[in-house]
Order: sequence, then structure tokens, then C-alpha cells
Amino acid sequence: MILSFGDKRPDLGPRVFLAPSADIIGQVRLEEDSSVFFQCVLRADINTITVGARSNIQDHTTVHVASDLGTTIGADVSIGHGCTIHACSIGDRVLVGMGSIIMDGTRVGEDCLIAAGSLLPKGKSFEAGSLIMGNPARVTRRLTAEEISGLAKLAEKYVHVKDVYLDARTWPG
Repeated sequence: MILSFGDKRPDLGPRVFLAPSADIIGQVRLEEDSSVFFQCVLRADINTITVGARSNIQDHTTVHVASDLGTTIGADVSIGHGCTIHACSIGDRVLVGMGSIIMDGTRVGEDCLIAAGSLLPKGKSFEAGSLIMGNPARVTRRLTAEEISGLAKLAEKYVHVKDVYLDARTWPG
């Protein structure tokens, strides 16, 4: 479902994939080649959500905002299944592991990996290139160059996956 909220309308860039069961509400900006998979909710009714180019938001994830804080998701970001992303900022080339929660005012630098099931508390900042894990989350170490290059490769994989979904819509039948 794509739904306006008052005069706030979703803005979809070229070659964006939205699964039929995804809900995109209000002032959501999805940049080129981004994807929102099955049963996700992006609700920007009281502030804005921006999703960068080539980023993917996987099944059962909720992205929301606060009155005083929008949500910004950078380019080449992969957000795993069942996450809650709330009024925060995520840098480019970040992997948010399945079931993670990122709270209001939290800032995640670029090239980070957030382990599955992590809770990033309200108002915390995490430096670029970090492995972040736990409840409450903390930086456990710096990522290796190989791990950092894998973040962009994962986003690239999901660009291909969403292209298959988009191309399937043109099949007869």
C-alpha cells in the first residue's frame, strides 16, 4: 500500500521495488534502486524517512519517526528481517542484522555491521567501521577491509534480487 498522510506523499525514485504487502505512508523518499520487501512498514506521518540508493529493507521491518526526528538510511544499506528502525540515522554501507532495534537519536556511522538481535539505545553514536553488538549494543571491534567490502556486495546482491522481482512483473500471465 502506498498512502499519503495529509499532503505528505511518498516519493519513489527510479527502479524501486515495493513488495505488494509493504506499506509506505507519508513523507517517505526511496532513492534509485532501493527495495522494500514483504510486510514492511515505513510510516512517515509526523516526520520524514529517507532511504538511500541501492538500500534494501527486508521482510517484517518497521521504520518510523518521532515528531522531532526523522529517519535517514544511507546508500547501500541492508536492513535484515524483523528490525525496528526508529527516528535515527544510519550511514552508508551498513548491515543491520535481523531483529535489531535502533532507537531515537542514534547515529550509526558508515561501513558498520550491527549483529543480529542488537539493541542500539536512544541517543548513542557509533563510529564508522565498527562491529556493533549486544543489548545494550557496544562496539566490539573494528571491521576488517574484507568485511567492509562485503557490506557493499550485499547491497549489490539485493539490487539484483529486486530487479528479478521488477522484471517478473512484465511476464505474461
